[in-house]
Amino acid sequence: MRMDDLTTLPNLGKTLVQKLIQVDIETPTELKSVGSENAFIRLKTVDYNACINMLYALEGAVQGIRWHDLDQTRKKELKEFFDHLK
Repeated sequence: MRMDDLTTLPNLGKTLVQKLIQVDIETPTELKSVGSENAFIRLKTVDYNACINMLYALEGAVQGIRWHDLDQTRKKELKEFFDHLK
């Protein structure tokens, strides 16, 4: 596994990594640069059913932590963002 492999980040399994690659996010650096919200918007173009947990997983990956450990304030911000996309 290369160090620039997305699967080295927490929360990102093979399926989510494949979807990120489909939307031209191929490295941890690219994901961190794009940010979780913009990455999620891109993912919605290839996965209409992308859910809030996917957004949490992306944010956790950006922060380098399991999504369960996200700060409650940040989770609330992400939930509001997600709700506005509907």
